[in-house]
Amino acid sequence: TSEMLQKICVRNLVRKYCRGVTAERKAQLQQKVVASAVFRGKKEGYLQSITQPFVDTRLKENDINPKVLQLLHGEMIKYVTPVIKYDRNGFKPRDRLLVLTQSSAYVVEMAKIKQKVDYATLKGISTSNLSDGIVVIHVPEDNKQKGDVILQCEHLFETVTKLCVLANKQNLVKVVQGSLQFRIGSGKEGTMVFTVGQEPQVFKAKNGQLTVV
Repeated sequence: TSEMLQKICVRNLVRKYCRGVTAERKAQLQQKVVASAVFRGKKEGYLQSITQPFVDTRLKENDINPKVLQLLHGEMIKYVTPVIKYDRNGFKPRDRLLVLTQSSAYVVEMAKIKQKVDYATLKGISTSNLSDGIVVIHVPEDNKQKGDVILQCEHLFETVTKLCVLANKQNLVKVVQGSLQFRIGSGKEGTMVFTVGQEPQVFKAKNGQLTVV
């Protein structure tokens, strides 16, 4: 009888908890499950991020230039965050916004859309196993795309999770060790090297490779 009552009690507690979960809380938990599948045991800093709730967005719609909103043609904005974009050739850092809508990811500069990546054409998302905030969005080799997108995000776990959930491409996220290849454009490729040092740095090495410390 005691064992039966314990099972009934546990089921009742679970039922009570599940029925009390709000839609917002449910979405938060679902995103955390995705983040766990992608990053647990693979990337440094993940365990420390578990207790930090994901926010709906880092910037609100009214923080975006009205001209950009017009260029989006009414697409529903799901998430916006400041990022640093690195040029594919000289690797110069540029302040940008990453805007995620229901169907596409946009890299935005002030009143301009610099690059659009449709989720349907997204080839992959790469990040390192170290504690840096670098993420590379891999795009198809066609005339519409300038090359892969190299970004540095302050809230990497949150940003990558939002992106792969919206794109429904969780299985395309790769956590790499040592280095990764990215497409510059026109059939050319570049190499990004990840290493450990005393201070975080991102710079172009003498051999032309983008080095992330």
